[in-house]
Amino acid sequence: MADMKSIQADAREKMNKAIEAFENNLSVLRTGRANPGILKKIVVDYYGSQMPIDQVASITTPDARTLVITPWDRGALNPIEKAIRDSDLGLNPNNKGDTIFISLPMLTEERRKDLVKNAKNYAEDARIAVRNLRKHALDEVKKVEGLGEDEIKRGEADVQKITDEFVAKVDSVFQKKEQEILG
Repeated sequence: MADMKSIQADAREKMNKAIEAFENNLSVLRTGRANPGILKKIVVDYYGSQMPIDQVASITTPDARTLVITPWDRGALNPIEKAIRDSDLGLNPNNKGDTIFISLPMLTEERRKDLVKNAKNYAEDARIAVRNLRKHALDEVKKVEGLGEDEIKRGEADVQKITDEFVAKVDSVFQKKEQEILG
């Protein structure tokens, strides 16, 4: 049976993973600047297999409004262009023969508000994940044998402190992203 320290360490580790997943979701949201991360979820049909775009091409940002995608194999050019066009990002790739250029338009106020709304949803999902991990850790604390009521209460309080810390991290990451989107 696990002891209090290992339960808390396990909860902390899993909550860290929830924060990483949240940050990963946020990195896909487009802000005012060109960021290769917005193409992270695009999958290219490359010779019959589905591959992430970063495994078939390099993605660079020569300036704040342009993404340049250079495939490692010219045969991947059209599938990459099709995957970007078919994605829900609303981007229009420009095929220049051996590279693809994507000009990112300025975000409208309405689009910025939609992006903030999406970020809020991701933040709420992350908070729910952290709270679910708290519930699991509290159940584990109650299962530890040979503990008195005071030790169980102390363990529960420690798990709650860890949860509060990670919920605050979620809020902090969200506020930073919100400023980035609206700024």
